[in-house]
Amino acid sequence: MAQPMLFEPISIRDVTLKNRVVVAPMHQYSAVKGFAQDWHLMNAGRYAAGGAGLVIMESTKVERRGCGTVGDLGIWDDAFIPGLKRCVEFIRKHNSVPGIQLGHSGRKARRFRPWEGGAPLTPDGIDDWDQWELVSSSAKNSPETDPTPRALTRDEIPQMIERWGQAARRAHEAGFDVLDIHAAHGYLIHQFLSPFSNLRNDDYGGSELNRMRFCIEVVECVRTYWPASKPLFVRFSVEDDAGWGPDQSVALAKILKPKGVDVIDCSSGGMRGSPVVSAGPVTYGYQVPYAERLRRDADIMSMAVGLIVHADQAEQILQEGRADLIALARELLYNPNWPMDAAQKLGVDRQFGSVPPAQAYWLAKRAQSVKSVVPSTFMKGMNVD
Repeated sequence: MAQPMLFEPISIRDVTLKNRVVVAPMHQYSAVKGFAQDWHLMNAGRYAAGGAGLVIMESTKVERRGCGTVGDLGIWDDAFIPGLKRCVEFIRKHNSVPGIQLGHSGRKARRFRPWEGGAPLTPDGIDDWDQWELVSSSAKNSPETDPTPRALTRDEIPQMIERWGQAARRAHEAGFDVLDIHAAHGYLIHQFLSPFSNLRNDDYGGSELNRMRFCIEVVECVRTYWPASKPLFVRFSVEDDAGWGPDQSVALAKILKPKGVDVIDCSSGGMRGSPVVSAGPVTYGYQVPYAERLRRDADIMSMAVGLIVHADQAEQILQEGRADLIALARELLYNPNWPMDAAQKLGVDRQFGSVPPAQAYWLAKRAQSVKSVVPSTFMKGMNVD
């Protein structure tokens, strides 16, 4: 039997992933004043121990103003490096590659956590309210009931770009091997890209190329601090249903590739808050067409994400050449051992070698000694209809 593509190693620059399963960055909103906590160690660690090839930690903010909530991870100061490094070391110890996403919420900053309602915060209990300023490409709010951000001045933009570069430096010093720039979901870089949110009339607004300029310069700055030996990903909302779409995404990817971007992380939406359904109904793999389009038309590696739930589904995406990497998010919250489980379902790794010995020994022993037992993820119950 041929090795499933999902479990073939893949090398990008000098970094090799043991398989194509990627843990997509997922906000935890559990930091304390930007500092990583035990929760972050546990959360990243369980995915590494579950067999994923690459674990990308959540969108980590390049400056204080970029925090979406009181619980966002921070990387705007060297003081944050030790806590992040602790997570890196645990991920690597369990044979997974550590990655991190860099982000800035722009006008979507300063909000209650999603499970607290997600509404704009009030000043009560916030000791740096004035410093936690809402900034964006333009003084345009979204939705219209939200506070209006302040448009960054032309002179402030180079300073903002440099903060991304310094964040990349800190990520390298913490030991991360993969960097993902968040340019999607209605956050700051996307706010520059989309004509819906970018109403500027200087060299960072107006024409399509001008609206791309901020993203391009962020990538250029990040690459000056991020080693040439390490991969660089960029997450796009390939379609935002607000004036930025696949044609624009392909054009930007073609510009970014020679500047050192290796993979486009293909998502959608986030600009106006409504689901993006232009690729079809929101169901299994609904965003995969975006990854396929970028891979084909921009001649760049792509990562598919979005309701990829089953092992055979992930394998089919790779076999059909629609993406190079498979990212999972909420399905991994449901089953952190998804990579291990997928390997069993696809008929590989019978000795559970993708997970730490403390798991592998006992699982392999059970599989060899009690042939009649079927794992809970393979069936609904004791009875098979």
